[in-house]
Amino acid sequence: MTGPAPHGPDLTPARRAADLEALTSTDVDVVVVGGGVTGAGVALDAAARGLSVALLERADLAAGTSRWSSKLVHGGLRYLAHGEIGLARESARERAVLMRTTAPHLVRALPFLVPDAAGRDVSAVGALGGRLGDAVRRSVRGGPGSLPGTRRVGAAEVARLTPAVVPGRGGAVFWDGQLSDDARLVVALARTAAAHGARVLTGARVTGVDGREVSAVVDGTPVTLRAGAVVNATGVWAQALAPGIRLSPSRGSHLVVRAGRLGDPLAALTVPLPGSRSRYVFALPQPGGLVYLGLTDEPVDGPVPDGDPLPSDAEVDQLLGTVNRVLAVPLTRDDVVGAYSGLRPLVLPESAGTGPGDATADLSRRHLLREDGPVLSLVGGKLTTYRAMAEEAVDAVVARLGRGARRSPTARLPLVGAASPAELARVAAPARLVARYGTEAPRVAALGAGPVVEGRPETVGELRFGALAEGARTVADLLDRRVRLGLVPADRERAVAAAEDALSH
Repeated sequence: MTGPAPHGPDLTPARRAADLEALTSTDVDVVVVGGGVTGAGVALDAAARGLSVALLERADLAAGTSRWSSKLVHGGLRYLAHGEIGLARESARERAVLMRTTAPHLVRALPFLVPDAAGRDVSAVGALGGRLGDAVRRSVRGGPGSLPGTRRVGAAEVARLTPAVVPGRGGAVFWDGQLSDDARLVVALARTAAAHGARVLTGARVTGVDGREVSAVVDGTPVTLRAGAVVNATGVWAQALAPGIRLSPSRGSHLVVRAGRLGDPLAALTVPLPGSRSRYVFALPQPGGLVYLGLTDEPVDGPVPDGDPLPSDAEVDQLLGTVNRVLAVPLTRDDVVGAYSGLRPLVLPESAGTGPGDATADLSRRHLLREDGPVLSLVGGKLTTYRAMAEEAVDAVVARLGRGARRSPTARLPLVGAASPAELARVAAPARLVARYGTEAPRVAALGAGPVVEGRPETVGELRFGALAEGARTVADLLDRRVRLGLVPADRERAVAAAEDALSH
């Protein structure tokens, strides 16, 4: 070994080189495969319990499914509709942990409006679901007082919250949690794990596990690591290391529109899919002047591709057609400035047939923890419950190794940048940066306040911070995952030169 891991959260190029050298010359307790929210959560939990950890990700942090979510930290209303009370309570509990302790800087309360324009019976069902969600929230630790309660609102409040909705009618409002950015959560998890000694390597593709030996290719060079345990957290790609796992992936797609086109909404507009009482299309306002319109749930047949999926024409039509039911001026395809899709790693129950199944929307979002020889696979679940999933997986690792703390500390462990709302309010930096970087916002601001793209809020300092401290190694790392300019292709094109400049310094 070349020495102890350089503690501190910064994922610098020098640290990466030192970590790679160290990993090829010493054993580690745990190799975590996959740098999404699940893998980063496992790496943090294991490192926080005193285990030596290597996190290996083939591309970049949050390069797969974890950056394609609805950017919500939700309490599981949909689970209630399916009778999964336990899963709803777990979601509500984990939402409270994120909002109060883990990442208060990244999560905010967001109102959701179900307008009477969708049908008075629809808003009544929305209000009932909201009140059931309130009851679940009040039943879990940290839940009471974390969000406002569900209520009816009049036409004036509907117009204030969602100006684009057909005027003259009221609606129902319930509340949930919203992430400033899902990829930022993953980066914060990985950097916090690094601060606890984890060695985080992107550009490291695991090719096989044979007993305690883990074979990987790092920057084109084969390397071999020795590990006491291997956790497979590769999501829809989990079968590469655990062929026995049965998955039924589904595609969830979103469209990106300018917030001004919808009157700069303050609430998420919530419209049920025709004929459904449990599936909704949301128009989700985002920091930075965008709205994400989603979410579909389409079965994916055949092999899972390595590249990013794209919404189908049918999904685009479904999303636009559903939300247009309640808009005074309908959206058209010309209003769509970007689109993205992610693949959910839904787990097929053992009792299911041999096919992939037709109704992925009805499959449980419960996760699976399964042993396949030396590989412990953690797959399924939801972004909101990543911490509870990681805790369960590391419990199994600790039991297997016979070392490491028996209890997880992560429910009480703030991520890098996290602080109480009162402390965050005193941070001397622009509010937008505080909402993305927390207490580290002054560092980011000091690196440059100029815009990356004229008319957009992202700053040059954010690009430089991504390259200096957050492990970004390519233009795609910066624009598609650290600052998310890539969600609007036209903006991304104008930002490439600034990203190249940030990487060159």
